[in-house]
Amino acid sequence: MSEKVLIVDDEQEFLDALAERMRARGMDVTTATSPIEALALVARRSFDAIVLDFQMPELDGLETLKRMKDANDDVQVIVLTGHATVERGVEVMKHGAMDFVEKSADINSLTEKIQEASAKKLVIAEEKTREKIQAILEEKGW
Repeated sequence: MSEKVLIVDDEQEFLDALAERMRARGMDVTTATSPIEALALVARRSFDAIVLDFQMPELDGLETLKRMKDANDDVQVIVLTGHATVERGVEVMKHGAMDFVEKSADINSLTEKIQEASAKKLVIAEEKTREKIQAILEEKGW
């Protein structure tokens, strides 16, 4: 099963290069060059992981992250930045990012994080299904 990944970055060259490298690793990659475009995609489709640039026009990564999590709390977001600080990292993690990494991150490390995000999303989905089944069983008195 290939991971469904959305990569969001306003730098087209970086976006294309990263998408190509992820596709070479067998991932199903969708790209967006703006936070607004990304939010529209997230509203229509399900992704195993979202790789989100922190610094973009229109909305910064933190605001985009908040909106994505508001729309779907299960979404797994890895925030990328060219200017990492501990404060930024803490802030995005508080708002539900799965991870916060430098743009210069090793491609193998990023691939592992995407695979972790996919696995985490699957566990969340299984738990929600289990809870729904339990609620139905209790409601029906079985």
